[in-house]
Amino acid sequence: MTRVSRAVMFIALVAVLTSGCDTAERREKGGNGAAMNMQGAAEHADAMLDATIDAVVPQLQWAHHVTTIGSCDVSRRRKIMTIISSERRGNLLGVVERYWKRKGYRITAVRASKERPAIFATSPDGFGISLVFGYAGQANLEVATPCVMKSDVAEPASPPNGPAYPPGGIPTPNVRSAFWSVEEPVRGTGGKGEGGQRTSVS
Repeated sequence: MTRVSRAVMFIALVAVLTSGCDTAERREKGGNGAAMNMQGAAEHADAMLDATIDAVVPQLQWAHHVTTIGSCDVSRRRKIMTIISSERRGNLLGVVERYWKRKGYRITAVRASKERPAIFATSPDGFGISLVFGYAGQANLEVATPCVMKSDVAEPASPPNGPAYPPGGIPTPNVRSAFWSVEEPVRGTGGKGEGGQRTSVS
């Protein structure tokens, strides 16, 4: 075998090994042999929001809020249209916190406030998720993706379970609930979805 032949074979071997490592790395990041792009990350964020809202009983009405697109990351947001009384905000935070923990999310911060409490967490795959009470007691859910491969990002595909408001046209909470809107604390922890008060939120 000539020196040139040995060199060609060596280059070919290196190329095969490098390709194998690259494929393994892509599988670790995104699965199925392809790294996750911004559209895939946005869809995963939508699924996290869907699952969090579905975990809350009695049901909450919600609307899509603005999507923020960065250079390699996406933030999906939803506003809760159900009126959550100040006496029941701790219950909602407690239900959501327990669900996130069951999913393996790590709670990173809790803001103890009667008017504007909040909870923040990170999923095992690096997606940040939060439930924050803001102006007029409106609950806001947000998922921020990690940095992924750049791509176009479509609007969320899942329809809201109430009116679809135009950008900038979402009102303050206007849907009353026989449970979430009641202005008195929950007695005990017996009802499905009630969850009991979180002691860290006052």
